[in-house]
Amino acid sequence: MAIETEFIDFIVPIAIIRAKYPGGWERCLRRHAQLLGGRVWYDDYLFRDGAMNGSDIGSLVDQWSAMKFAPFDYINGVRHWADFCVHEGMFGGATQPCHWLVKTGPYTVAHIDDPHPEIVKHLPPRIHTED
Repeated sequence: MAIETEFIDFIVPIAIIRAKYPGGWERCLRRHAQLLGGRVWYDDYLFRDGAMNGSDIGSLVDQWSAMKFAPFDYINGVRHWADFCVHEGMFGGATQPCHWLVKTGPYTVAHIDDPHPEIVKHLPPRIHTED
């Protein structure tokens, strides 16, 4: 299934989160619990966080890099995203080549191994609370 994209997306394969995130996938979900359905969502293959500007996306890159997620790899001398990807859906897609991410629609992407990229996992309704 594909995930929806918004302004600037920070996308990580869940398999890599399971392997590298301190405490694994469950800890990642707990740490992002307040953001789920807001700027964070996921499907069976991909985890997505987001930003509205370069400074905020840079902070996400720095935070995940500090947890030993590799930002880049070089394939035939060309820099590619490695453990995560910055994607700008409104401006053409991944900001560097990303071999594990495929565009499935105008504002959707899927993992290359996903057997059903034509199905979009829609965002859950956002819960608004009165303060």
